[in-house]
Amino acid sequence: MKLPRTTLILILLALGLGSFVYFYEIRGATQRQEIKEQKQKIFSFGEDDVQSLTVKTKKFTLNLERRPESSNPKWLIKSPISGPANDAIVSYLMDLLVKGNSDRTLSTPAKQLGEFALDQPQATINITLKNRQSHQLILGKSNFNGRFLYAQADSAVKPDGNINVLLVSTDFANAVNRELSEWKQPIDNSQKLPPLIIPKPSPTNSK
Repeated sequence: MKLPRTTLILILLALGLGSFVYFYEIRGATQRQEIKEQKQKIFSFGEDDVQSLTVKTKKFTLNLERRPESSNPKWLIKSPISGPANDAIVSYLMDLLVKGNSDRTLSTPAKQLGEFALDQPQATINITLKNRQSHQLILGKSNFNGRFLYAQADSAVKPDGNINVLLVSTDFANAVNRELSEWKQPIDNSQKLPPLIIPKPSPTNSK
């Protein structure tokens, strides 16, 4: 029995629509979920859990320590200088550490870390929590389009001999690559009293 041409076209359209629904809605949803799951938080601790930070760049190593909760500013610089830290600068870095996500994770042989500049990183951030647990984030170079940085978080060799390389925000580079003076609390000149001005005596008219 030969089907009419119109019926055949409708059947083909239905098959095509069914294939689209399957690949986009069903398989596509699975793939989108897998991509979503890949964008995982870098760390699971909260801001209040952190007791100290050590930021090592190619210029210097900065040690920061949290002060008691009621203190202002919240952070102190312990070395290479001593004094109150710039809370806004430290909070910016803390926000990235607590809320930052990895866009993707690459399983890479340890011997290839040099390709991501993770053997000679631009910065290393060591985090010590109040419960004495420690974490580390190593920042390498930018990826091919400059949108992300290659990084390692709590790097450990997996059973297969590979190491997870993360793609993280370039904001991390902006947060740590600063001059030492930027980490210090700015001087509040508004609280300084104006200099005392002594009026000069007015000249007297001589007779």
